Amino acid sequence: MFTETSSVMSVGGIEIPSLNGKTCTVHALGALQDDVPNILSAFTTCNNGGTIIFPSTENYYIASQLHPILSHVTIEWRGTWTLSDNLTHWRDTNNTIPIHFQNHHAQFTISGDHIHIHGHDTGRLDVNGNAWYDAEQAVTQPVRPMNFVWWNASEVLVEHFSVIDPPLWSINLMNVSNAWFHDIYVNATAVNAPYDALWVQNTDGFDTLDCNNVKLTNFVYQGGDDCIAIKPRSYNTYVQNVTCHGGNGIAIGSLGQYQEDSSVINAWIKDVNILIRNTDMHNSAYIKTWMGASLPQSSYNSAGLPNGGGWGVVQNLRFENFWVQGAALGPSITQDNGDNGSYAGTSKMEISNIAFVNFTGYTLATSNETASISCSNVHPCFNIALQNVTLAPSKNGTEVEAYGSCDYTAKNGVTGMIGHGC
Repeated sequence: MFTETSSVMSVGGIEIPSLNGKTCTVHALGALQDDVPNILSAFTTCNNGGTIIFPSTENYYIASQLHPILSHVTIEWRGTWTLSDNLTHWRDTNNTIPIHFQNHHAQFTISGDHIHIHGHDTGRLDVNGNAWYDAEQAVTQPVRPMNFVWWNASEVLVEHFSVIDPPLWSINLMNVSNAWFHDIYVNATAVNAPYDALWVQNTDGFDTLDCNNVKLTNFVYQGGDDCIAIKPRSYNTYVQNVTCHGGNGIAIGSLGQYQEDSSVINAWIKDVNILIRNTDMHNSAYIKTWMGASLPQSSYNSAGLPNGGGWGVVQNLRFENFWVQGAALGPSITQDNGDNGSYAGTSKMEISNIAFVNFTGYTLATSNETASISCSNVHPCFNIALQNVTLAPSKNGTEVEAYGSCDYTAKNGVTGMIGHGC
């Protein structure tokens, strides 16, 4: 519902663009000609108050990077943008936009303010991810790019839109404030992968980094990594009505990888379906931080450099109303990412005031554990509450109170869970 406050129109608390009546309709060139120059020309012509239309009958070919900076723009995105599957072109760092987090790059970024994208249920970004999945087959190589990055933006509304076959993170918000993404569909499916083979790792559905006041509602994800990942310095995040098919569920993660503040404060994630696909559903709702030491890492996203030792707080998070169907675990906390086996319990991050509420369904754990809490000797976690968490340890098992182990926690720091150390 639209509201008006001090002559500024808003929807769901997000200020919508002020329009001047100017309209730019973009037509695809066809025959695999690069549509980026035409698209950027329309963004320039109709910036500052205009409407850009991509008709539903059009398929636009994206063969070069684009980074529009927009202000007070409405985008009627009814058609399809198809990104080139020329891997050699995109692996050349001269052809992508560097992302200064975890050694990443991007094909398409948007910056600016008061931006409204309406997909009308037909608008989509088709990123030709299968070319990447087939080439790498679960061994992620450098410069596999992101494709829909919001970078330095505010007052953003995106609705009724799809991202299909992203090579890497699907929708990534970086330094974004006051944004609402509603009715969003993301699908990363490796059509040539054998059953049980995970070729779509690192295809997160929706990520936040350096963000404040972000809302995500009515979100459906199918892929092989975090359905949603709330990353460092994300504050006041609201997520509701989510379905995750496969992958790692809802993550508060990548915290403490770098020696800087990695805090996450105030998040409410509710009404979530965690559904197994093949056998790749690892988590349902989990918090993960790096260990306290800075150690050499071999993964591409650490660029071969030492990582770990970051600090900050993770507090005031509520995970509520989760239906779990086949994940390896229910609620979990782990604070030893990047550990070589010798640095468990050393994380410099403090985790407190966390509630896991109303978890039902079943897990497919290798043991009878349905939850796990492992924190830090440096800052033992406290006020970790599991309320009405009743999960069966197998598909045909009986739902029971959360059972697992609690390590490096404050005395009486975990409630509602039974097992070693709890």
